[in-house]
Amino acid sequence: MASKYVHNLYVILSIVAVAVPIVATVSLGARAGGWKPIGKPNAAQVVAIGKFAVAEHNKEKKTSLVFVCVEKGESQVVNGINYRLVISAKDGAADKTYSAVVYSSLSGSQSLTSFQPIEN
Repeated sequence: MASKYVHNLYVILSIVAVAVPIVATVSLGARAGGWKPIGKPNAAQVVAIGKFAVAEHNKEKKTSLVFVCVEKGESQVVNGINYRLVISAKDGAADKTYSAVVYSSLSGSQSLTSFQPIEN
């Protein structure tokens, strides 16, 4: 009798062990390392990252873009955080849109991974 009880207990625990991670993954709607939308692109931290991207691009390419705003963005948790932002900036008198990726390390340092114009 005890043997059957132990067997049933193992079966139930096995089902729970498999079901819980699946349910958690489906209910969260994301997988590890996936890109997630940034809820408030005008938050101070996101704006600071956008300004960093424009300033770093200006240094690297010897341009003089002027940061306007972050229109939208996504973040990705890695060994730190990647930020993929759509940035509005002035190039002279013209408003232009750019896609920028900034990596922010766990220690707080940042590096510009990419900065490309978005053609409208």
